[in-house]
Amino acid sequence: MVTIDELKRHYLFTEEDAGLLASLRPLAETNAQTITDELYDYLLGIPETAAFLQDDDVLQRLKISQQGWLLDLFSGKYDNHYLRKLEKIGLAHVRIGLNAHFVNCAMNFVRQSLVDLIRENYADREMRRRLTDATEKILDANLDVMSASYLEEELKKEFVSHHLESKLIRATERFTYGLNLILVLALAGVSISVVAQFAWDLLHIFQGNIEKGILSALGTLLILWMMIELMGNEIKNLKGGKFNILVFIGVIIVALIREILISTLRHDDLATQVFLAGTLLILGIVYFLVAKSQREGQQH
Repeated sequence: MVTIDELKRHYLFTEEDAGLLASLRPLAETNAQTITDELYDYLLGIPETAAFLQDDDVLQRLKISQQGWLLDLFSGKYDNHYLRKLEKIGLAHVRIGLNAHFVNCAMNFVRQSLVDLIRENYADREMRRRLTDATEKILDANLDVMSASYLEEELKKEFVSHHLESKLIRATERFTYGLNLILVLALAGVSISVVAQFAWDLLHIFQGNIEKGILSALGTLLILWMMIELMGNEIKNLKGGKFNILVFIGVIIVALIREILISTLRHDDLATQVFLAGTLLILGIVYFLVAKSQREGQQH
């Protein structure tokens, strides 16, 4: 928020302007109630602003406050206290949820009323110009301060929202990274168990049960390959790589192939064998279509 000195400097508001406005004080006092009544008649004609003015007590308090603000325009004294009062007015508008558009509309109505008042009461053209310029400067400065309240409120909401969102995103990313790390470690542990199972299957071969040992070992190797693929995919994720759906389809296919091998060892009925073979065929088609889609996406 700017200081009162900066505000005056930016709007080229001089001590002469302050003196000119002070000279308008008697005229403003005479017409303050009329301008205020006309302003609120105008605001009552707008549905969006009329919604704030339905209570008569509230309306009367607002009119009194409006007259006070209007007379302060011509006090000739514009210091930090005056600036704080304007900031409070702006914050009051923000708190009740009044759209900034209607603040601008109301200010324009007041501006036109004051310009007309000066034109009607001062015959000298040069004096009218000087008084109008000073009045427009103070009104522009007032609108600037009030509008800044809206901007600060929006920035505050955006800052809090952005700050909170950033923290949540960082926390979620760390949590996800931790879960992926745990998953990789778990897969590594399971892989060690699969290697031990493979050694046990080889033992069946040396014990003379060659058919069972070979099929079991082959099934275990497929599981080991599956574990390697899953770990590789998770490691890529940890390094920032993309999720690859083909890996998981491939894992399902491998698991199904192993189930077919085990079903052969169990000598399951033909219907079970056909069901497993049909499922494997469908998964193969899905794998082919997904792989083809990914290749076409990479080419484009």
